[in-house]
Amino acid sequence: MTKDGQKVYQHGTLALLVPGLFDGTMKLAELLAHGDTGIGTATGLNGEMIVLDGTPYLVQANGQVKTLSAETMIPFATVHFDQPQVEFAAQGLSMQALGKQILAKYPYHNIFFAVKIVGKFKHMQTRAVEGQVKPYPTLVEVANKQAVFEEADSQGTVVGYFAPELFQGMAAAGYHLHYLNNAKKMGGHILGFEIDQAQVYLQPFATIEQHLPVDNQEFMEHQADLESMGQQIKSAEEAD
Repeated sequence: MTKDGQKVYQHGTLALLVPGLFDGTMKLAELLAHGDTGIGTATGLNGEMIVLDGTPYLVQANGQVKTLSAETMIPFATVHFDQPQVEFAAQGLSMQALGKQILAKYPYHNIFFAVKIVGKFKHMQTRAVEGQVKPYPTLVEVANKQAVFEEADSQGTVVGYFAPELFQGMAAAGYHLHYLNNAKKMGGHILGFEIDQAQVYLQPFATIEQHLPVDNQEFMEHQADLESMGQQIKSAEEAD
């Protein structure tokens, strides 16, 4: 397979997680054929996944970080082949300040792009949700019971994506970032950070490949509540 650095691949949609469709619908081995870097979750919403250099790690609510097997089933994930087009140094910036700086300097408002940040953080705050069993609760209910982790003077890697407002539901509009420290002992979905010294890498995408779980009956029969979906996604993403 050609490693196309201008394409991002996504299995499932964030919208399917909102009502609690947490069953895994793709093997991790199949997902990783489409990228060596990315983020997602495992079946049952059992933690926060981050893929670095082709290796998938899962940060769990008990604080443990484990490497996932190729047979792991996933309901939702996004990956790409790491080929950044932009690199710059950053220091003394919060997550919000960096996000605004990127969009002020680069014409990326209307496209998907990947963000990777490698370096030292004065403070890193993440979360991981607890694995669920059927009957599954909603995404907001799970997010309200998450575990929150914090680390000062943390060294590691941030990976994630920016999605335009137009694609809310397919993904989370705005930035969606995960973290793993160098010791591989702390990470998860990022709630906030402050950069000490780091390199920031950006990778804009010309193509989005969206794969849907058409063999999953629950997904095929579900009718999304579009009026409340956007607010529920925002609430789940920002819960702390």
